Amino acid sequence: MSTKELFGGTITVTLPANLVDAADLRQVPDTQEVFMYPDSGISVIVEVLESVEAQDAQGIAKLHFESIAHDNDAEESELFEVAQLPAEGSHQTPAPIVFYGTQTARKFNSMTPDHVRFLVAVYRVPQHNVDLVLTMNVPIKTANEAVAEADQSIATNVIVKALDAGAVSEDEWESAKKTFDVAVRSLRIVDLGLFA
Repeated sequence: MSTKELFGGTITVTLPANLVDAADLRQVPDTQEVFMYPDSGISVIVEVLESVEAQDAQGIAKLHFESIAHDNDAEESELFEVAQLPAEGSHQTPAPIVFYGTQTARKFNSMTPDHVRFLVAVYRVPQHNVDLVLTMNVPIKTANEAVAEADQSIATNVIVKALDAGAVSEDEWESAKKTFDVAVRSLRIVDLGLFA
């Protein structure tokens, strides 16, 4: 794990040291920082968004999760476990609202939908009408994919891995949740000038 400086050092967060900065590979909007795991389909996005209308934790989570589902053209979407964490550290970093959910969506005109779990933290900065959103996207292997990997030939296994779009196992999901927890608790807004 290492501390990464985001948005020119105005925000810091602790993430795995080996993550790939998506800006090195493709254009990323100025309002986002995107990092990808080099060995799976997991990605981490930190995004500066205009605050949603809701004021309570449940409403804020619901609106942000619905926005993610809309952006992904999700066929199914379910929100779980919304919690307001206590404030830690810097007075400039608000206490985050944390939640997770699942979505089923087709990527790149795929015939079969991907099953993705989302871990999300929203840091509301009311004086600037901003929601700073930390999202971890974790594609999950379905039971059929796991069985195919365990029981099939090497050739079939290669095909399954190519089709699973970097999906991860339940053990890798548990590891991703721990990484997300470290990121959420370590994120610091160093300079509110980012939102001016």
